[in-house]
Order: sequence, then C-alpha cells, then structure tokens
Amino acid sequence: MFTKGGQRAGKGTYWNMENGERFDLAEEGILPGGREITYIKAPSILVLATGPLFGLLFAVFLPLIGIVMAAVMVVKKVGAEMAGAATASTGFTWNPVRAYLAGRKKRKEAREKKEEKKN
Repeated sequence: MFTKGGQRAGKGTYWNMENGERFDLAEEGILPGGREITYIKAPSILVLATGPLFGLLFAVFLPLIGIVMAAVMVVKKVGAEMAGAATASTGFTWNPVRAYLAGRKKRKEAREKKEEKKN
C-alpha cells in the first residue's frame, strides 16, 4: 500500500503523501523521487472521498481540542502556583551570608532591657 520514491511499483494510481500529487503508472515502472517521498496506491474515488471525511473529523474535534488545551493551560498555571506556595511555605531560616556573631544571649538581654525601660 505504501511505496517509497525510486522503487519499482505495479500498474495503478499513486498519490504523493507530501503534496497530494497524483502519478499514474500505465504499466509496471519506477516511481519518481527519492526515498524520502512516500506514495500510497489508492483509486481516485477513495482519495477524493477521504477529503470531506477528514474535514468532518476536524470540524467535530476542533472544539474539543480547544477545551482540552484551555484545561491543560489552567492545570499548568494552578500547579505552578501551588508549587510556588509550597516552596515559600518551607522554612529555611539560616542565611549563609549573614554572620551571627552577636549571639542569641546578647539579643535576649537587650530585649529584656528595652522592656524594663518601657515599664
């Protein structure tokens, strides 16, 4: 059913899958083009009938494609926000750039002195 360009093919009608061109072989011969071109052997009526069928499938599934794409975008956005919130809520209080040379004891004493002055 599928034949590459440059290969020997039997009598029939061959359609280029890339650009839709038709190539008729009256008798056995070699298809034009290189190995990168794919031909399909099908009668003209079959190829012409598949056009409206693919159009119908496209028209039916286009709204579904739009809905699915919108849902995927929303899920990605919500997931990114939730990941950001989860990252922000994790506690990492140690700051490696800051030097804690004063110590906690002196800060506690200074806080107590401030409270005594206020009273």
